[in-house]
Amino acid sequence: MQINEFIKIALLKEVVFMALKMSLIVGSILALINHGDALIEGTLTLGNVCQIILTFLVPYSVSTYSSVKAIQRHDEKNI
Repeated sequence: MQINEFIKIALLKEVVFMALKMSLIVGSILALINHGDALIEGTLTLGNVCQIILTFLVPYSVSTYSSVKAIQRHDEKNI
C-alpha cells in the first residue's frame, strides 16, 4: 500500500534528522521575520505561539515529503 510505504520512509532516522535540521533553520528564520518584534518586546500571545509552531511544522513537512519522494524515485529506478 502506498501510504504505508510513505510513512515507513518518512520515519527513517536519516529523513527525520534532515527534516528536523531544516525545520530548525528555516523555521527560526521565518519565526524571527514574522514574530521578532513580539519576541523582543515579550508580547507573545497564544495566537503567536500557535503561528510559530506552524512556522516550524511547514519546513519539516516539506523536507520530509521531498526526501520520501526522492527515495521512492531512486528505488523505482534501481528495481
